Amino acid sequence: MGHYTDAPEDNLLGLTDKAALNEQEALGVTRVERYLLEDFDYPADLSVSLLQDLHRRAFGHLYDWAGRWRTQVPNVGAYLPPPANRVPQLLYEFVDELRHRQTQLPDVPAEAHVAGLLAYAHHRLVAIHPFVNGNGRTARLFTNLLAYNYGYQHVGLYHRKNGEERAQYLQAIRQADAYDLGPLQALISAQLRPLGG
Repeated sequence: MGHYTDAPEDNLLGLTDKAALNEQEALGVTRVERYLLEDFDYPADLSVSLLQDLHRRAFGHLYDWAGRWRTQVPNVGAYLPPPANRVPQLLYEFVDELRHRQTQLPDVPAEAHVAGLLAYAHHRLVAIHPFVNGNGRTARLFTNLLAYNYGYQHVGLYHRKNGEERAQYLQAIRQADAYDLGPLQALISAQLRPLGG
């Protein structure tokens, strides 16, 4: 599920080289990371429009569909995302559930509580797969937004060039697909560090 979807449609910069396109996508994600660390207003007001905004900020310089829901079922390997017409409803349900889970946390949540919330949010967003492309990266940005919201540092999950880390992450996602969030929560928990710590 961590692979790119089918090749993106024509990009706004007219790039034809895949490496140059990947570089521009990475730059967009880096810009959003900086925005979340330096300019975002915490505590976060979780909403569907926030998810769209993150995606648009990361990929809007490249794609005119950035921030808009997909209209087809993308190719993501063996995983079959929900039908496109269900995406908006599933996202509103996701945000409602996430808000509910937040209300269940203690006033000062333990690391395990935060890791559980992040694991749920990350997996659910990846599973809904709301955009044409950039779903995993948007889910990682959103996971980091939640981590920052609770006073924790960036959660990397895996480095693209580290095949072992990536395989471990994908295995955790597959287990979450089978309703076992434990491995993904453990991956996240292993990386949670207090901001400024």
